[in-house]
Amino acid sequence: MFLIKVLMEKGSFSLDQKGTGPGARSSHAIAVVGQKLYAFGGEFKPRVPVDNRLYVFDLEDQSWSASDATGDVPPPRVGVTMAAVNHIIYVFGGRDAEHKELNELYSFDTTSKKWALLSRGEVGPAHRSYHSTAADGHHVFIFGGCGVGGRLNDLWAYDVVDQKWVQLPSPGETLKGRGGPGLAVVQGKVWVVYGFAGKEMDDVHCFDLATKKWADMETTGEKPTARSVFSTASVGKYIFIYGGEVDPSDLGHLGAGKFSGEVYTLDTETLVWKKLEDDPNAANHPGPRGWCAFAGGQQGGKLGLLVYGGNSPSNDRLEDIYFLTPSSNI
Repeated sequence: MFLIKVLMEKGSFSLDQKGTGPGARSSHAIAVVGQKLYAFGGEFKPRVPVDNRLYVFDLEDQSWSASDATGDVPPPRVGVTMAAVNHIIYVFGGRDAEHKELNELYSFDTTSKKWALLSRGEVGPAHRSYHSTAADGHHVFIFGGCGVGGRLNDLWAYDVVDQKWVQLPSPGETLKGRGGPGLAVVQGKVWVVYGFAGKEMDDVHCFDLATKKWADMETTGEKPTARSVFSTASVGKYIFIYGGEVDPSDLGHLGAGKFSGEVYTLDTETLVWKKLEDDPNAANHPGPRGWCAFAGGQQGGKLGLLVYGGNSPSNDRLEDIYFLTPSSNI
């Protein structure tokens, strides 16, 4: 176990895995409900969806199982996103085995273990993959991604109570369409962090849910280099990011670009970045990677970031699970 100063009180540690789980993959998604991690989608070979089983990892006894799911089970896909609101998981978009972008919204009730198709086609956001998803207690937000006609920069909200989509105001040209951005909801605002817009980006934008206005945020401090497809979580007023692709492969998605193993935190009030002094070469560090599945979670009573799998600098898919825990004095 290594120590990440300032932010990480107990650092990062790898979780043991018992049972038969999803195995190595990237471009998949996870969501956490209580002490259960749910995993769906992804690829082992580039652009080839692995399966459409929903796997469940018990964070307490650290064991995998496959859910006996019923209902409208989504077809296999990559570049998909998930978010949980209470006991319901929402799954949106992705890319199928024919490399077609998708726009179905599914829900999975973790109590009844039943899938339901909520929207598709002309209802809701356009078809896309490698977009980003975040949620508060009332909405699931979808931003950007790779659409049929190019990269997107639209922001949508799905009201989980009224079960309706709302397209929020456009950010304009200063926020270019992009794939693999960070997305977080912090103190009534939706934050878009970095992403790939034909090149790796290092800009930050914010949508105020009360005023319905966008703002370009000028950040300072120890700014991360431009990157995309990194892991993101929010804790209080802080957004922290881990890993990501800092230099894309000449082979595009078929290859592995240059990945980061760094951890940064952004104070959304002061707009100051801070690089955390961890050691990516330490024995219990997840190391450089991107295209991971990630979610905010809780382990041992502490909130933090769960990271599962992803792609490595050698272009090998990964199957490990790490948990990064923030300290109480960020």
